[in-house]
Amino acid sequence: MREFTHAEYAHMASLSSGELARDCVVEAFHAHGPGGQGVNTADSAVRMTHTPTGITVVSRDSRSQFRNRQRCLQKIKEELARRALRPVVRHATKPTRASQIRRLDAKHMRSKVKESRRRVRGDDA
Repeated sequence: MREFTHAEYAHMASLSSGELARDCVVEAFHAHGPGGQGVNTADSAVRMTHTPTGITVVSRDSRSQFRNRQRCLQKIKEELARRALRPVVRHATKPTRASQIRRLDAKHMRSKVKESRRRVRGDDA
């Protein structure tokens, strides 16, 4: 599987649900967990894999397989839209003079606290 650019992810996210569904492999299966007969006897849960990108999502919220398919498509669109965003480029900066002074003052105060814990040297020692 190849890596896609942000523009390619954005294009895929803008596709209609029908066009997006054509590129997906759909599996229906028994959902487990609470819900009794409605969940355990029907293949209502849906696992959908977007073939070009390899994105896999699962929906088992509803007892309706149709609604779970729609929810899977929505989840794939959301993931494609998330991947379409460019990451923010971070630049290394130097600490400000004020922050350097605060840090050194804190270190100085800490050393004073530790110094006050030492045994006092007297003439009788």
